[in-house]
Amino acid sequence: MQQFLPLVAAAGNLGTWHLIADAEPVVKGVMALLAAMSIGCWYIIGYKYFYIRRAMAESTQFMDSFWRSRDIEQIYKHAQSLQRSPISAMFLAGYTELAKLVNDAGESRAREADLENIKRALHKARATEATKLDSMIPFLATTGSSAPFIGLFGTVWGIMTSFREIAASGKAGIDTLAQPIGEALIATAIGLVTAIPAVMSYNYFTRRVRVLDSNMDTFEQDFLNIIRRHFLK
Repeated sequence: MQQFLPLVAAAGNLGTWHLIADAEPVVKGVMALLAAMSIGCWYIIGYKYFYIRRAMAESTQFMDSFWRSRDIEQIYKHAQSLQRSPISAMFLAGYTELAKLVNDAGESRAREADLENIKRALHKARATEATKLDSMIPFLATTGSSAPFIGLFGTVWGIMTSFREIAASGKAGIDTLAQPIGEALIATAIGLVTAIPAVMSYNYFTRRVRVLDSNMDTFEQDFLNIIRRHFLK
């Protein structure tokens, strides 16, 4: 019975929090870095989820208003209230440039040469909105690709340190190997827990942003065609 007591004691020291508390300083540093990366990822996930969700909802509202209404002034006022919609931001930029060109010409219609100015305003607004949509998402990709390797580094370092200590003490058995190896493997587990949601959310947000970017491209072409038909000489 006494020969099993060390195994029981070792098993009692294999709790997750106990392994983290007794880990090597370098392994603890790796765990702390991974924990900070995980907190940052979850903040980005929450923020970008609601941001992109609102951007898509407001863009849908704007497109419904844009195609349903025949009064461009009413569309302009509605677009001003949709501050998170990238498409309404493009419309505001294009409309502002169109109004400026018409007023400068002192006429009710612009010229074909003025279309390039409107196109540049749309491109600039689209680039600005795309930057907003893409902001912070690359951090998810960085975390998803690097966290497992950071955790693996902590594991390798912990196992190397454990083997040095075992070699110095001259004792090797399951009761002496279980706890130090368990402490080292916790780093890899934390790395995977950090990386998996980061990769999944990165793919989700990238797909959503791609959809919005496609909608912005379609709106740009439609808006320019409307200007050609109704405002150009």
